Amino acid sequence: MDEVKQLVTDIKNGNLKPIYFLMGEEPYYIDKISNFIEANVLAEEERGFNQMVLYGRDVTIEDIVGNAKRYPMMSKYQVVIIKEAQELSRTIEKLASYANNPQPTTVLVVNYKYKKIDKRKALYKAIKKVGVVYESKKLYENQVADWIRRVLSPKDYTISPKAAQMLVEFLGTDLSKINNELEKLQIVLPKGSQITPEIIEENIGISKDYNNFELRKAIGEKNSVKAHQIVKYFSENPKDNPMVVTVSLLFNFFSQLLHFHGLSDKNPRSVASALRVNPYFVNEYINAARNYPMRKVSVVVSTLREFDLKSKGVGSSSAPQGDLLKELLVKILN
Repeated sequence: MDEVKQLVTDIKNGNLKPIYFLMGEEPYYIDKISNFIEANVLAEEERGFNQMVLYGRDVTIEDIVGNAKRYPMMSKYQVVIIKEAQELSRTIEKLASYANNPQPTTVLVVNYKYKKIDKRKALYKAIKKVGVVYESKKLYENQVADWIRRVLSPKDYTISPKAAQMLVEFLGTDLSKINNELEKLQIVLPKGSQITPEIIEENIGISKDYNNFELRKAIGEKNSVKAHQIVKYFSENPKDNPMVVTVSLLFNFFSQLLHFHGLSDKNPRSVASALRVNPYFVNEYINAARNYPMRKVSVVVSTLREFDLKSKGVGSSSAPQGDLLKELLVKILN
């Protein structure tokens, strides 16, 4: 995120590079940088003759080079943006010859999503000498809640830890999807608002009481009544609560709990750092550790592996996933 801010600042200050090669598994920042260049490098009256958007499936490397070598008309620069450039993965290395001698009046932006070029080869080395190679890496699940807070902060919004966790559990690590939901909330909420679980439930449709976060908490507390209520809700709404996701989240929780038992320093701050969780959730692990000694945690982890396979149809009967989830819950709690 800091690297993106620096890139944007440089572009704003007119410190332009002849090539921006934007690659990696996370498309969110690739789109952000590319869209910023598209909207800000040229004045509106200059774009008609000097800005073009091409798509990888429709062009060749030779087409791209031909367009990049053109001179701008009545403008200091021309901007050539290649979207879906990963469609050219078999021939992308041929762009190295242009990168070795790029047109100084062209800003070439290559959006190479979900893949990356080989850093040992000529293209990467050539672009690094004259331009920018930005790799947009997928965030780990435990990093996304912090990313949400950082995105909201400059816009004068905050979000409670539970609300952020609900978004992560419902939308995963897809930053574009999460950002879309956050932008919807910013339309209906005044600046200075805190996004709460109630707001998430009302506007996005994620239940604040019946979700994987609450199930995990109930299991950790050995609150059998609440855990069974949530599992019953899941079994009645299987499309919104797939078992494979629930098992995966519980597996991560108990794996972290196993790690917690092995920590010599159980100071909350140290625990948060070691487990890579928000300090807000540390008490959840402390309470769960009292209810699940290390030997029991090991058994639960093994059980979750077994039910992960069953949820994917391996070695099980055709039992509905709701029934499998109820059976899993009984084995964990007993």
